[in-house]
Formats: sequence, structure tokens, C-alpha cells
Amino acid sequence: MGVDPYVIGDKIKVAFGKVDPYQYGILPVLVVIQNDSDVSIKLDGLHAEYVGPNGDRVDATPAHDVRYAVGPRRPNVIDGPAGAGAKVFGKKNPLDAWEIEGHAFAAQMLPPGQSASGFMYFETGLQRGATIYIRGMKEASSGKELLFFELTLSSDSPQAPKKK
Repeated sequence: MGVDPYVIGDKIKVAFGKVDPYQYGILPVLVVIQNDSDVSIKLDGLHAEYVGPNGDRVDATPAHDVRYAVGPRRPNVIDGPAGAGAKVFGKKNPLDAWEIEGHAFAAQMLPPGQSASGFMYFETGLQRGATIYIRGMKEASSGKELLFFELTLSSDSPQAPKKK
């Protein structure tokens, strides 16, 4: 299993085209799972968490909800009960793009010898020393839960430029 945060540069453009989720407070993390066992693995109960260096936890946001997510650096957020978290976009919500859901991790079952990959999205910025905690994988035949994985995000991953 491996993870790779996509925050700036050509990786974002290749994966998402003109859409840059990170500039709107959404951290896309590419998750790759390889099944080297001799049994199929159920992934439909997969749960991922971003764990910051201070222990702060953020659950993954489902891809179909990213368009509604409110990140910490988003401009034009309307505060208050009537518009709490509502984002005001000019013509179109840039996070309502096919690339977000189209590239999301969606595998439900992983046969022996196969791999699956896709993005998981977190409403947070990338912090050095952060980890992704993944659990909920089960053997398909027995239903036995497999071990959890705690994967450190690369410390050499570039930090996004600070917004002024």
C-alpha cells in the first residue's frame, strides 16, 4: 500500500487538468493498494483518516461531496446560519468537475495479484510528519478484518505556497 499527496506542480495538472483542489482547501491523496495475498479483499468498508503531526484527525471526504466541502483557505465563504459553509462561485463551482469523482478511489473488491488506485480527499493542508490511517479491508471469503495501515506522507512533498 502506498500514498502520494498531490499539492502543486505537474502532478495536479496531469490528474485534474485545470482543477486544482488544493487551492480550495482539499488535499487529494493518491492511494494505491496491491493485493499480494491468495484471497480476494473487500474494500467496500474502507475508511481513511488524515492524522496531523499534532494528532488532529480529518476523515476522508467522499468524492461526491467534495463540491460541497468548505476548506480553510477558501475565499468568499458566507458565515452565519443561513449560509454557513456556502461557497460563492462566479459562473461555476470549480470543484464540481468530473475529474474529482472520476479519479476517486472506487474499488469495492480486489482479487489476488491485482492492484487498485484512486484519490481520497481530505479537507486539510499538507503538514510535514502527517500520516494517512487506513482500515476496513476484509478478506472476502471469511469477512475477517485485515490489519490497518498507517502511512507517512512523504516528508519531501512540496508544501503549497502560502495564500496572502
